[in-house]
Amino acid sequence: MLVRIITSVIGIIIGVAVLFVSDTIFFNIAIAIICVILTEELLHAADCLKYRLASTVCFAFSIVMPFSVGTENTAARYVFCLLCVLILFISLLKNHKTMTFEKLCYMITTTVLSTLSMCCLVMLLRGGGIHGVNYVLLCLLGAWLGDSGAYFVGRKFGKHKLCPNISPKKTIEGAIGGLLTVTASFVIYSICYHAFMKHFMNVEFTVNYIPIIIIGFICGLLGIAGDLSASVIKREYGIKDFGKIMPGHGGLMDRFDSVLFVAPFMAQVLTAFDLYS
Repeated sequence: MLVRIITSVIGIIIGVAVLFVSDTIFFNIAIAIICVILTEELLHAADCLKYRLASTVCFAFSIVMPFSVGTENTAARYVFCLLCVLILFISLLKNHKTMTFEKLCYMITTTVLSTLSMCCLVMLLRGGGIHGVNYVLLCLLGAWLGDSGAYFVGRKFGKHKLCPNISPKKTIEGAIGGLLTVTASFVIYSICYHAFMKHFMNVEFTVNYIPIIIIGFICGLLGIAGDLSASVIKREYGIKDFGKIMPGHGGLMDRFDSVLFVAPFMAQVLTAFDLYS
């Protein structure tokens, strides 16, 4: 537990440092680094790194896409994505004796999911205006606090298994606790954020609590779906964790699995609802 706490504190310090330079290209660089690590862990889990050409293309995609968010050259982005897919199919032809079509689909799906989902954090930041950093923090709260709430509630009250064949330790009571934790955290955080902006930044706005409660609840559900999806992959390939980069937690994917489901939802929903007006 001590190791987990120390790792979490170090992670928070790094995260805060990144947010302090969020208005510069360093935020994009940080997201690109995360994308590459997530891609490496996912490919390693399925023993796909041995396909050098294909894995190189996946890494290139993970590096380039975070820097393309918000750019107007849409045609170039589409051409790049198409080129990546074509080269991956060429890799399939080159390694057809050892590389299956299922492996190719896995590489494409996991690389696209992890990279484009993380790119949504850039979209939240750049498109959120004065609330950009807040939207990123809200997204991370929606992904991570649900897991913490589910853990503590599940240990205290958990009796009924949620998905015993996928994640034996998760319970229905824990999942409910996680959902309530995320929903409550969205409300509490918004109250604190509003007070901070009003009294210290002299910025006045109205907090729309009904959308915040609904979105918080949905983020909790998506966080559970993301966590269980990652568990399916780990169980499929017989691994406990995706990596060891975060002592006590596992790999980066073990921490960002829920973020990959929550971030796209947050990026899209904020185009339709004003949480702060």
